[in-house]
Amino acid sequence: MIRAGIVGGTGYTGVELLRLLASHADVDVVAITSRAEAGRRVDELYPNLRGFYDLAFEEPDVALLAGCDVVFFATPHNVAMHMVPDLLAAGTRIIDLSADYRIRDAELWSRWYGEPHASPELLAQAVYGLPELHREKIRDAQLLSCPGCYPTAIQLGWLPLLAASKVDPGSLIASAASGASGAGRQAKIDNLLSEVAGSFKAYGVGGHRHLPEIEQGLTDVSAGPVSVTFVPHLLPMVRGIHATLFARLHEPAADLQTLFEEYYATEPFVDVLPPGMFPQTRTVKGANRCQLAISVPQGRDTVVVMSTIDNLVKGASGQALQCMNIMFGLQETRGLEQVGLLP
Repeated sequence: MIRAGIVGGTGYTGVELLRLLASHADVDVVAITSRAEAGRRVDELYPNLRGFYDLAFEEPDVALLAGCDVVFFATPHNVAMHMVPDLLAAGTRIIDLSADYRIRDAELWSRWYGEPHASPELLAQAVYGLPELHREKIRDAQLLSCPGCYPTAIQLGWLPLLAASKVDPGSLIASAASGASGAGRQAKIDNLLSEVAGSFKAYGVGGHRHLPEIEQGLTDVSAGPVSVTFVPHLLPMVRGIHATLFARLHEPAADLQTLFEEYYATEPFVDVLPPGMFPQTRTVKGANRCQLAISVPQGRDTVVVMSTIDNLVKGASGQALQCMNIMFGLQETRGLEQVGLLP
């Protein structure tokens, strides 16, 4: 039995981890932390977990967490990087859902996150947890950095095209929209129901923190330098990401449908839809699945890829659990067999 701890268990990714792990037969959650809710029972804050956990939130403590086989950090950035060095020294494996170890360049990380990195010596050690790209590295990872939600949807949409050198890597465009849970469980006026309901808006147009992560991941598979124009949007719903990706083809479109189907043929959580069928956020809600569709409008030189995920599952906690399964030699789909919720 894998003994797991969760740091930051009161946010949306933390409670999503608890929901998914409740049905995982090989994991026992033995510790969950929150400074603000220390002493409070988990099922008091989240009644949907009644009968599944007999735990109370505790203060984050390295000695407590060092007794775990794996610790998930479901925290904002600037938390994990202060505790991870001591936990690694104690032999605990780490899955960090925050942005602390996603970018390999410490100076670049600091530029986007506005502060020095607290443990830059570990950046080269951290394995980027996108299974479709780094499965073999994930198996032996001691420190795993779980990808962001937008980067997951966007990279999965472009990987087959860049790996096969089908498109110009210097002129990629991503227009992506997320439900409000992507902003986390915090009190912000911009996220109030009365502010977002019935509306649709762009944000972070001048530069979003996920951009360097996206470009870094795509550069790893591209034959040339990658440049992405990324514009995120806020959708008036709770869960889901829809990314519409545009790229300039090097030559008239070949059989891109077959290219995608073959690239993802053995991937359990990527579903390439048949021609003429397009993904919707509702069909992946609650599931650890990315659905993709490919089109070349009017047969011209621009390919359009549509990619949908649940930002809290394949975009965060589900992907973290998928990586944990790989790290501990379990069946990759273990605990992740949920079907998308309809309606």
